Amino acid sequence: MKISSRGEYALRALICLGKNEHDLTSIGDISDQTLVPINYLEQLLLQLKRNGYVQSKRGVNGGYKLSKDPSEIIIGEVIRNLEGPLAPMGCVSITSYESCPLEEGCQLKPLWALVRDTVAKLLDRTTLKDLLDGNGYALDKLV
Repeated sequence: MKISSRGEYALRALICLGKNEHDLTSIGDISDQTLVPINYLEQLLLQLKRNGYVQSKRGVNGGYKLSKDPSEIIIGEVIRNLEGPLAPMGCVSITSYESCPLEEGCQLKPLWALVRDTVAKLLDRTTLKDLLDGNGYALDKLV
């Protein structure tokens, strides 16, 4: 699993919107706060809107805001929607399994499965609210 700029920038945008949770934020302000180019941000916000995380309003006083409470936005779900499976290798992917000729008896497969499970567990237990509160990195979420 590799988080691309797409996932990183989308999370930055969600954090920005979460800080202004009840107010509309212009795309220019989001771009300024996240350092994401407006053209790229438009694409990300459209995808976030399609996935139900944000809503928009057109016009002079328009902008974007969260469509869910930050405690309901699960980071693992956001990443999967934008980036695809969390598995580091196709042979351990739950949603996009890819066979490998060395799979039977592979001594690496259990390690890759553990990596997948650990990353998934942490991201699935982390909400946007946790990130806004500064708790998104808490290792105690793995216990």
